[in-house]
Amino acid sequence: MSARRAKVLPTESELRILNALWDLEQGTVEDVILHPSFPHRPNYKTTQTLLRIMEQKGLVRHISRGRVFLFVPCVTREEVGQVSVRRLLEQNFGGSPAELLVNLLESGPVDESELDELESLIRKYRSQKRDPSTRDTHNGKAS
Repeated sequence: MSARRAKVLPTESELRILNALWDLEQGTVEDVILHPSFPHRPNYKTTQTLLRIMEQKGLVRHISRGRVFLFVPCVTREEVGQVSVRRLLEQNFGGSPAELLVNLLESGPVDESELDELESLIRKYRSQKRDPSTRDTHNGKAS
């Protein structure tokens, strides 16, 4: 996300539309409202209005195809997820990743396999932090 968009999180309704567009890669209003991710078909005009608002926020852009607009996401799932987690971390946990993780672990049962995966991810992160040459270029994340 650009610095301008980095502070803009989509609303719940906008996120539903983004999920449809991420699946479609691009789509008309009609394509979006017919996407199977919606339990109930959203209103055409409401969706059109939301897409225009999202365009002003920099979340989507449109391409004119004759009389039809094709909407394309300008942000990725990963970007939205990262900004969302950063915001949650700052607002609810004083910026402490440890507090977030403790809260997550204490909020409900966690499978042994998930705990093993978390431990593995932490070890991997530590080793990559010590040796930046092991970083993967995929999504800017470590391999």
